[in-house]
Amino acid sequence: MMAQMCFWTSLALIFYAYAGYPLALLIISLFRDQMVLRKPITPSISFIIPVHNEERRIREKIENTLQQNYPGDKLQIVVASDYSQDKTDEIVGAYASHGVHLVRLRERGGKELAQKEALQYATGEILVFSDAATILPRDAVSQIVQNFADPTVGCVSSVDRLIDADGKISGEGVYVKYEMFLRSLETKVNTLVGLSGSFFAARRDVCQTWASGLQSDFNTLLNSVKLGLRGVSDPESIGYYKSIADESKESERKVRTVLRGISVLMKSLHLLNPLRYRLFSWQLLSHKLCRWLVPFAMILAFVANVFLLSHSVVYVYTLCVQLMFYLLALWGVWFKLPSKVSIVKLPTFFMLVNLSILSAWCRYARGERLTWWSPSQR
Repeated sequence: MMAQMCFWTSLALIFYAYAGYPLALLIISLFRDQMVLRKPITPSISFIIPVHNEERRIREKIENTLQQNYPGDKLQIVVASDYSQDKTDEIVGAYASHGVHLVRLRERGGKELAQKEALQYATGEILVFSDAATILPRDAVSQIVQNFADPTVGCVSSVDRLIDADGKISGEGVYVKYEMFLRSLETKVNTLVGLSGSFFAARRDVCQTWASGLQSDFNTLLNSVKLGLRGVSDPESIGYYKSIADESKESERKVRTVLRGISVLMKSLHLLNPLRYRLFSWQLLSHKLCRWLVPFAMILAFVANVFLLSHSVVYVYTLCVQLMFYLLALWGVWFKLPSKVSIVKLPTFFMLVNLSILSAWCRYARGERLTWWSPSQR
């Protein structure tokens, strides 16, 4: 009886995390539409770019930012150098005559600490954060700030677009589309649960309690909710960034991202209180915690299934399905089959993602907390 309960509960959690939650949002959206009241506005902006040893990309990023079609007298650009040891600071300094400010940490402190230092120099009503690897359309800033015409909005996330070496849109295909669809539903129903770290914006008040050791995009969203505001996704604000050059580094990036996200969540468990945070507490539980519990559910479902083989032929079939799924995933990893081989694409991606999540939990349990970061080579 216990094995059966573990098996079916585990399967239910996996289904809910990836299909049940979006389906529930879709149903709620039929009755609840929190429309964002966008309109053209031109508040003062502080555009913050955190960097560490970015001599290859920082010039292009600064040029891209200077080309934004936003009033120059209302756009402040601050580059926060996390103790860069290459020519990054020298390149940034060459743009001082263009109004680009350099803030340099005297020792390595991490992305969030660099951003925090930049906040001390920021004068804008709205703070825009963007990574050096992200290239923006000329209207990106003017588009993203339009969302702040709505007084309920505390922060805004861009839409991610990956591009390959030839400049063509590529990336994780269905998964990225799935995540963007989920964000659009969350925006319509209530609020986002996370922001795109490569390009997002927030009201100055939301950033007053900046935590130098916590993942800034996730924590900024949570700070907005604590202030009674919401985070929204803006389909008109797009951030383009290249795929990671070394694909073997992609799993490392995922582990770092989840580990940092777990650290933020554990500092804000009170947000799971439905009596105070209502709908958002359910969203946070569903989108983050349930998703991060899936690898444990996968292991439990497999082990329970083995114990249930003698109970019914049904469990023989379910074990065969699981084995086939994992064999396809291993086949895709071992032979490094291209993503166009659809029969292995989903199993391979699903297994690798959840291995990354499991690794992040193990590292968190060992006491690891990431504050430093090294930009991914793209």
